[in-house]
Amino acid sequence: MAEDDAQGALTARSPQETHDPIIRFSNVTKEFTNRDSKEPFRALDGIDLSIDEGDIYGIIGYSGAGKSTLVRMINALERPTSGSVTVLGTEVTGLSESKLRPLRQKIGMVFQQFNLFSTRTVAQNIAYPLQLDHWRKDYQDRRVSKLLEFVGLSEHADKYPAQLSGGQKQRVGIARALATSPRILLADEATSALDPETTSEVLQLLRRANAELGVTIVLITHQMNVVRQIANRVAVMSNGHIVESGDVYDVFAAPQQPITRRFIGTAISGLPDAAHIDSLRARWPGRIITVLVRQREVPAGDGRPAVGASGQNISELIARHHLASGLIYGGMDTVDGAAIGALTYEFDDTQDRFGQFLDELTRTNDIIDFGTAADPRTPQAWKE
Repeated sequence: MAEDDAQGALTARSPQETHDPIIRFSNVTKEFTNRDSKEPFRALDGIDLSIDEGDIYGIIGYSGAGKSTLVRMINALERPTSGSVTVLGTEVTGLSESKLRPLRQKIGMVFQQFNLFSTRTVAQNIAYPLQLDHWRKDYQDRRVSKLLEFVGLSEHADKYPAQLSGGQKQRVGIARALATSPRILLADEATSALDPETTSEVLQLLRRANAELGVTIVLITHQMNVVRQIANRVAVMSNGHIVESGDVYDVFAAPQQPITRRFIGTAISGLPDAAHIDSLRARWPGRIITVLVRQREVPAGDGRPAVGASGQNISELIARHHLASGLIYGGMDTVDGAAIGALTYEFDDTQDRFGQFLDELTRTNDIIDFGTAADPRTPQAWKE
């Protein structure tokens, strides 16, 4: 083992010389046999995916989308029916269990339900991978001490899992996953059992592990808000396919697929759902228009066209056309350092210059026109 590891140090790795992805899926298909019908079904269908070293890569999808099957391919707990999976420069598809063991030592795993040993203390849980790897006892103790400090649990070293909160248990799980200095960390629904505040704390810890230790993180989740908070890249899965992928800002700012737009709607502030629109119509009789706010443009790439900024000139347009208006709903979030959100206005569409205003607003921004209380409209995006 490396001297730094032997001393229990937690240090960032030097950048790798190669520019090859640390994980690559090439046309991967996985079939299972249905227990009832005995017919095969495809959990994964033609997956192509590249994850670079240092990424925090979110993979999101509803239950049954295939995301957990995909992540189990990375450490070869599942083998593809066809195609290839390459991890750390090694194709894992056909490796024997004995040859997989050293590769798996470079991959840590964080679980939804923590998977801690109830009869072991916090320190003993963290030390378990080091015992399997035959570390000397004094080296184990140093490493565990450093990890406890890193995850903020030094004072809980001798407690048992039953004495910990859910967030503390997950911190133990993260420390254990980092014990052998892995290069890849797989987090499968790691925050799904936690409340929002604890989720944010755990995500901050994962971000620290990525930034300070250089570990690449693959985050499996059904919560788009988790992706927004931590990931730099994202892939959206549905029915065994990756339907959309790219930089997190690009996907959030210009989603191309209906399923992605549904996910985005759960994570971005200010975008009114159908219930909000009904409530706004009941209260405000005028023309209700939502302007999507996108602080910077989205360049072409990852199968999507270039999309310009939006929502940057609303106040100027309202003032120039001398319109009376009311801001009745809205909110903003920051994704990768840029603002994304939505602002909803009520206008009196009988005003003389409203038609000219709406034409210019539509040309220079992305809008959703919900009509008036007397003449409601249902945009196509709300019908999908």
